[in-house]
This record gives sequence, C-alpha cells and structure tokens, in this order.
Amino acid sequence: MRKIILLQLLLAAFMAQSFGIIQDNSKNPFQLERIAPVKLTKVVDGTWLADFGKDAFGTLELKYMASKPETLVIALGETLLNGRIDPKPGGTIRYQEVKLEVSPSQGSYTLKLPADKRNTSGAAILLPDTFGVITPFRYVEIRNAAQPVTTADLRQKAYFWRFDESQSSFTSSDSILNQVWELCKYTMKATSFAGLYIDGDRERIPYEADAYINQLGHYCTDQEYELAQRTIVHFMSHPTWPTEWLLHTALMMYQDYYYSGDLTLLKKYYGPLRNKTLVDLAREDGLISTTSGKVTDELMQKLGFTDSKQRLRDIVDWPPGQKDTGWKLARPEGERDGHEMMPINTVVNCFFYENMRFMAEIADVLNQPDKAYFEAMAAKVKASINQKLLDPVKGIYVDGEGSSHSSIHSNMLALAFGIVPADRIKSVTDFVKSRGMACSVYGAQFLMDGLYNYGETQYALDLMRSTSERSWWNMIRFGSTIAMEAWDMKYKPNSDLNHAWGAVPANIIPRQLWGIQPKTPGFGTVLIYPRMGDLKFSTIKTPTPKGSVKGDYKKISDALTAYSIEIPTGMAGEFKVDGAAKKVVLLNGKSVTLTDDILKLKAGINKIEIKLK
Repeated sequence: MRKIILLQLLLAAFMAQSFGIIQDNSKNPFQLERIAPVKLTKVVDGTWLADFGKDAFGTLELKYMASKPETLVIALGETLLNGRIDPKPGGTIRYQEVKLEVSPSQGSYTLKLPADKRNTSGAAILLPDTFGVITPFRYVEIRNAAQPVTTADLRQKAYFWRFDESQSSFTSSDSILNQVWELCKYTMKATSFAGLYIDGDRERIPYEADAYINQLGHYCTDQEYELAQRTIVHFMSHPTWPTEWLLHTALMMYQDYYYSGDLTLLKKYYGPLRNKTLVDLAREDGLISTTSGKVTDELMQKLGFTDSKQRLRDIVDWPPGQKDTGWKLARPEGERDGHEMMPINTVVNCFFYENMRFMAEIADVLNQPDKAYFEAMAAKVKASINQKLLDPVKGIYVDGEGSSHSSIHSNMLALAFGIVPADRIKSVTDFVKSRGMACSVYGAQFLMDGLYNYGETQYALDLMRSTSERSWWNMIRFGSTIAMEAWDMKYKPNSDLNHAWGAVPANIIPRQLWGIQPKTPGFGTVLIYPRMGDLKFSTIKTPTPKGSVKGDYKKISDALTAYSIEIPTGMAGEFKVDGAAKKVVLLNGKSVTLTDDILKLKAGINKIEIKLK
C-alpha cells in the first residue's frame, strides 16, 4: 500500500524565489511516496530482487537488523536481463550500485546515491538539498545479505510534484489503448519531480518542445496549472537553441491561457513573447530564416540568451540522420524522414504561422495595438507557404524553398496548424498516411493533431494502438513504465526511459479522440467532439478548473450511438455531431435540431442518442 506523506519543507519559498512568480502557499507542491515492492524474490542465498512495479525517481529505504557488521551491495536499475538487474542497460537507462555498511546498532537506512555530474550541474534543474540524490529505478537487488529480507523491509522513496490521480481516467473496448493511456498518464506524474517540466533524467533541462507536450498531457490528467506556469517563466530567461523549440513558447502561453483562464503570464511577458515569435526575422513575403543574417547578437539578447554569440539552428526532429550525428542509427534518415534542411524551412515557417495566429488573438485579448499587424502577418505567411512551399503538381509540401523533397514533417505540421487549402487536403493527408510513423515520439504530437483536424480519425486511433516497433505499445513491450525518449533504443542510442515528450496520448485521447477542449478560456464553455473510430465503448474523466468533465460512450449498433456527458457547475457545453442533418439527435429523450452541427449542453448530466435517419 502506498503511503503518501506531504513533505513539510520550505519548498514553496524555494520555488517562488527561484522562478519569480506568485506562489500558492495553500498546499505544498511536492509529495513523497514510500512504495512497497509488488514482488520480492530470493535469487540465491544472500541475494534478493525487489520489483516496485513502476519506475520512479527516488532512493531506497531499507530496514535490516544485522547480527554483526556487514557490507551489503545494493543495485538499483530500470531493466532486467535474465531475471536480474541489467548492469549494462545501454543508452541512458539507469543502473546504480552502492555498498552499504550495516551494523547491529542501526536498523534503518536510506541509501545515499552518487550524484551524476551531467544532471546536477550546469543548466540542469537542481533539486532541494532535502531530497538528496535521486535516480529513476524500478528494481532493487540486495546482495551479501546474511539476514532474510521481506517486503516490509523495503520502500521505494519516490518524489513527485503533487498529483491527484483521481482527477482523470480513461477506459475503452481496446485493451492496448487502455495500457497506452496508463503509461502516458503515469508519465505525467513520474517526471514531475524536478518542479519544472524537464527533458528526462539524462540532462534534467527544460526544453520548450518537451515542455509543450508535457503541459498538454498534464492538463488532461490533473487539475494542475502551476507547474506549466513555472516552466514558462523559466523559458523567459532560459531559452534553448532549436528554432522550433523557441517557437513553442507562444504555444505554451496560449494553452496556459485557454486551459487555466489566467492572463497573468500573458500580461507580464507580452513584450518578450513577441520577440520569441521571431517576427523580426520575417522577410517581405512573411517567411523567416535563421540564416538570413538577421540573427544578430542583439536579437539573441532580446530572445533571452545570456550568451549573445549563441545562434539558433533549425531542428525539425531529433535525432537527424547518421551523417549528422555519427551514430549508427536504425534508419539512415534518422527521425527527420529525410527532411532537406533549406534556409527557408517549411517546418519552421509552419510554426511561425501558428505563432502569428496566436499572437493576433493574444493581442486582441490584451487590447494591444498590434492585433491587426499579427492578423496580416498570419495571412501573409499562410499564403506564402501555400504559394512557395506547396508542390502544385504533387499537391504536397516540399521541405523548403528550393527543395524537391517532401518529408512527413513538412506536411503534418501544415495539417496540425490548419494551413492546407481545401483542394489539397486529400493529397496531403494521403501522403502523410503513406509515411506511417516516420517521425519521432515528439513529432507524433503534431502528426496526431493534424490527422484529427482533417478527419483521419480512424487512422489516428490505429496509430495510437499500433503494436509495431514504432509505437507506444513498443515502450510497454520493452518494459518501460514511463514513456521513452524514442520509439526504441536503437532509434536514439543515448535514450532514456523517462521522457514526457513520449507521452503524446495523454493529451490526444482526451483532446482529440474524445474531443474535449476549452472553447473559451478557463472552460467557460467546453467543446466536446468525439471521434471514436471503431471503439465499441469508452469512458473518460478529464479535469478543468471548474471540475471534471465526464463522458460515457456506447456503440449500440452501426446506426445508433449513445453518450452520457457530465458537465461541472458553472460551465456550458457544446457537443459536435458531424453531419447532424442526416441524423436524429435526442437530448435527454427529446429530439432536437442542431445549428452548425452543435448540440448545446447544460451543467449536469446530458444523455445523448444519435441515430442515422
């Protein structure tokens, strides 16, 4: 049984001082769990193997009554090999081995681990001293034990940011999809230990792209907004070098506003955020390039870089091909699908368009005078992308100005951000589907968003529950209990087993499969647009600032589906029904006529039946 003990530390003051934002002192942000093993095995005399069920960041607590001084050897690890902890797991999969001196005068011990220099110095996020050194582990081996060891003697001392598991749930008729959800939901909890969204244990550094995916997943699994806001504040003065990563800053700000309804960060950082959209790089047609000579020392300072000599570099996806990294990757093209890196990069400019679109809306909300400017820029960038980066013969996007190559990335980003003209939707979606999962776990966020945005919902569902090597199921098959940094270790040789950017379904299942998103900031109105594919049933619970939205779905026949939607007090609902004119829609037993395929819902329980005419 897991016993949760809230740490009585001065962490609130620590975090407020570190990140310069208002701290909610009403509840402690960190929690400590002492987790019992789910299995304990005597391997040989004197050697015990404990399995705690899931990977978590922490250390080991041990009760051991020695009859004389002994030296125990204790190993902590994330993976097994032939029934024992793998001492050479490869990549950045963790293994620690520590000698512990025990004596008859002491019965309880907390393992003191050696620090990893890379993730405890430099740009890494430092933990409070009270945590000690922690590492991710699932398994523990105790060797040279003269006394027997029981499950009562062992606890995984695991640290997390506060996380209320009761805030969200999901089940469906597909057992693989259910397990993928559980993997991704737990990832939101397990990777929160640093008090900021970080990229994983190897570096423990916040990166904007990682944080964006982490943010969306966190919003969909817990009623928690402070951790994302802390991370956004961090990025104001600690940006990272990839061009597209920087362009995620506005995406994070926008989602924070829509999910939380809080304008604080937008008001405080509107000016710096404007700089981070890279609008200063735009040429006459609106397109941007980091190689045009406009990236100067002065610009880098405006972007928040302390080293003005630092320069932005387009990334598209990671890792790139073997010729760029020197790694012996499983795919010569890496995770970029062979993307041709051009000065005017299609992926970069798709992100830039989305930044301009968001900034126009943000400027409007804040009554800023440059609303019209951003609206005009968004229109100009979109037009230029479709005029100059869309192959008129093939009907798909090329990788950049002067390129003849088309990657999945150039096309899925255009789908994700609504750039594709109506007469090119089929050619672009057909091309994207022909590439399969040709992007990394990071790119999957925009692939899935693009597929759902343009009606390829069954294909998107099939990708989420795929059992191929490039799938979330493969992470489970590998043995990881937290989302991995890559689809498989061979696709990124230094990968780790604790990367939140690999947990895309944590947000795609609620936001796209069930289609639950804020239509107005803070969920004044919630939009519910389910696209269930061939699922026979599903239930969901997803948090909002006003309380949880709950849904229940049953496919009764090919011609009849039923939903029960529960909306919290103080919230209005809109339920979208595709092709409502060809269907009979009943709300609480009464036939209703829909306007623009939208069924208006009220707070409370709404019973919906949809029949084909």
